[in-house]
Amino acid sequence: MSKLPILSDGLPQLLDVLPRGVREKLIASPHLADLIEVVLDYGRPAEARYRGHVDRWHQLVVTELDIDHVVKSIGAFSGDNRAGIERTLHRISAIRNRQGKVVGLTCRVGRPVEGTIDIIDDIVRSGKSILLLGKPGVGKTTKLREVARVLADEVNMRVVIVDTSNEIGGDGDVPHPAVGNARRMQVPDPSMQHGVMIEAVENHMPEVIVIDEIGNEAEAQASRTIAERGVQLVATAHGGTLENLMLNPSLCDLVGGIQAVTLSDDEAKRRGTQKTVLERKAPPTFDVVIELLDYDRLAVHHSVQKTVDSLLRGLPPRPEVRVRTGTGGVEVVQEERPTVQETEEMRERFPSLGGREEVFAERESADAKPRRERERKPRSDSPLRVFPYGIARTRLERAIRERKLNAVITNDIFHADAVIAIRTTVQNKPAKLRDLGRNVPTFVVKSNTFSQIAGALDDALKGRGTPGRDERVGEAIQEVNSAIEQVKSTGRPIELAPADARIRKQQHQVVERNRLRAESVGQDPERRVRVSPVRSS
Repeated sequence: MSKLPILSDGLPQLLDVLPRGVREKLIASPHLADLIEVVLDYGRPAEARYRGHVDRWHQLVVTELDIDHVVKSIGAFSGDNRAGIERTLHRISAIRNRQGKVVGLTCRVGRPVEGTIDIIDDIVRSGKSILLLGKPGVGKTTKLREVARVLADEVNMRVVIVDTSNEIGGDGDVPHPAVGNARRMQVPDPSMQHGVMIEAVENHMPEVIVIDEIGNEAEAQASRTIAERGVQLVATAHGGTLENLMLNPSLCDLVGGIQAVTLSDDEAKRRGTQKTVLERKAPPTFDVVIELLDYDRLAVHHSVQKTVDSLLRGLPPRPEVRVRTGTGGVEVVQEERPTVQETEEMRERFPSLGGREEVFAERESADAKPRRERERKPRSDSPLRVFPYGIARTRLERAIRERKLNAVITNDIFHADAVIAIRTTVQNKPAKLRDLGRNVPTFVVKSNTFSQIAGALDDALKGRGTPGRDERVGEAIQEVNSAIEQVKSTGRPIELAPADARIRKQQHQVVERNRLRAESVGQDPERRVRVSPVRSS
């Protein structure tokens, strides 16, 4: 047998409880230090998941004896089907069949890693309540564990960990040294977590409460109770972004809760919105939300209150983005930018927002408008400035962010390179869109969905630098008139150049006015109009 490497993360204890064949494969692997978890499912090959790849051993099919060996070697499973190994941070989670028998195991490696919160050290020591958001595996619990140690040992605060699955402080009655001097309260059953959270505050006088995985409405309400008692709260929740949390009916109370409010006619007109709008119910439970984008990359919303209010009014968030560099340093790659301008009027209307950027510029003089038109012309390398009309700004912002497109959102039509509008809005109020200002390429979407908005954005970027819509329509009409003359003289059908649906519709109308037959043929993006003589009956 290969010699077991000397490790300081308790990995030998985990290897000892695994089946012999799996253990030997892991010890022989050169990537053992990067092991994340071992998966054992009855009747299937054993798997080892590392950071960046997976080893699946088809010659090692998991048997009933293998699973029984692991189950007997570890502590009892709790109500959430999780168990651990005493004095370590490893977590073993069970999958059961309908009869309650364990038929699968996920053996996750827990490592006490120091230095993971240097990227947010200033926020942790600020005394503000912090919520860490992220998908599984990005290091939420690892950071939470070090937060407890730093606040307890270095800041000398009274820290209590509510450890539902013993994942923060490890299995057993003695907490793992990785949590330092922080005290740990175990939870008998996951359904009792919210009760233990309140008990921790009432009985042990903590200055900081640390909680992993807030997952239901009762726990969200308990978190609000703790925060309102002046206790710093540091917790995690599953979710990609702050917007995801707002849409979660069980957890939205963490950011203040969302409610529908009916405005008076005058107020709706003054705001420029519909009569029924979404508003925040109460102050957020957490002061700061940190989105863990990756293990070494995160986005910080320093004021949850302002961010939520901005999102509810269709303004995309501008979080601060921090990354850990290859040399171990921390770099701010994007400064947090205010989504609104400070104005006295907006401070009175929306105190939490502080103000809102004016959407429409004042009427310009005849000599100023041509100058502004010249200033508006973009360079080829400048971002495409998109004016959203009736569409969800948050989805437009998400499309730009996720696709890493060279585009920005503008609130001023005079600075826009393109307009993306929803069809119903354009159909109901076409004059208002024309009155916004100068003529810019307009891309219409059928519905207010992410895919439709992203597609229109792609079209806008593809069409950049090409002739404007009016010019393209003029060329298409000239082409169809020429084709009509040829069809009348030769009696043979002619196909026009490919065009989008709006231009084809106008070509159809021209053909039909000349008493000829028009039909669209082909598939997008090569769909085109065919002009033919009318067949005699």
